[in-house]
Amino acid sequence: MAEEHKHEESIMEKIAEKIHGHDASSSDSDDDKKTSSPSSIKTKIYRLFGREKPVHKVFGGGKPADIFLWRNKKVSGGVLGAATLSWILFELLQYNLLTLFGHISILALAVLFLWSSATTFIHKKPPHIPEVHIPEDVVLQLASGLRIEINRGFTLLRDIALGRDLKKFILVIAGLWVLSKVGSSCNFLTLVYIATVLLFTVPVIYEKYEDKVDAFGEKAMKEIKKQYAVLDEKVLSKLLSKIPKGAFKKKD
Repeated sequence: MAEEHKHEESIMEKIAEKIHGHDASSSDSDDDKKTSSPSSIKTKIYRLFGREKPVHKVFGGGKPADIFLWRNKKVSGGVLGAATLSWILFELLQYNLLTLFGHISILALAVLFLWSSATTFIHKKPPHIPEVHIPEDVVLQLASGLRIEINRGFTLLRDIALGRDLKKFILVIAGLWVLSKVGSSCNFLTLVYIATVLLFTVPVIYEKYEDKVDAFGEKAMKEIKKQYAVLDEKVLSKLLSKIPKGAFKKKD
């Protein structure tokens, strides 16, 4: 009788353990659902031009991105100031590049030569002239970023030339038309200076107010897509339907 009583107690303990284990697993699953539910609610944030990386990474990171985004204000200000001074000298004052380079070189070498020669007579140390070297990593990063963007441009032009994307074709034609109109009103040097100023101002402003700009860009893109859908339905689709396609079919 005692053995049967012990056997019944062991069976009841196993049943109780199973019940508690089931309750614990169900509570764990409920907790997992609660913790996973906020992540499932999250939606993908819209970024301008489909950007997935931070602005600093878009510019390749490193020193070039620091210069464009004013991480190093002295270097950024110096580059922008040099570009502004060059534009004033060559565009407004109509200075010649070779003449300017020759005059500055003559003046600088003459001053340094006379200064260094005078120190031997007055028994003072000669002027400290630092060695100037262009960092290899900066040049490689700039060249790599430029190469990637040029290859993207070539790929885009090839897709347009093959007639794969009508939307891109219209956008590129409109952009080239605007560029030709701007080019007719100002010369190449002014265009380069305007591009430089935009490169040193637009990215840093966008990085500071990117959430507001992205929200506005999302609304603008929705409106553009809506208007393009209307244009495609009423004009482009009818225009493409009138183009004979039999001559362009590949022969088996």
